[in-house]
Amino acid sequence: MKTIAALQATVTAASLDFEPPVAELDAIEQEMPLIRAEVELLDAQIMTIDRPANEVDERRIRRAGRKVLAARRALANKAASQVPEVGA
Repeated sequence: MKTIAALQATVTAASLDFEPPVAELDAIEQEMPLIRAEVELLDAQIMTIDRPANEVDERRIRRAGRKVLAARRALANKAASQVPEVGA
């Protein structure tokens, strides 16, 4: 029987000692409003897992959902505005 470790490259601290490229950090920074909105929605949903949602919880979830949609729309509009026009 073969072990799984024998088939994979060894993971050491040296192999994990790197910084992400600037382009990836910029992409994360541009998506941060969407990430924060999604975390807020998830937090609102988690609060209602073990109990029935009351009116305030439902409003919180709807508000967080609208923030996610607005952040996605803003990110899509920003990406669309940065694409060069064809034939221009």
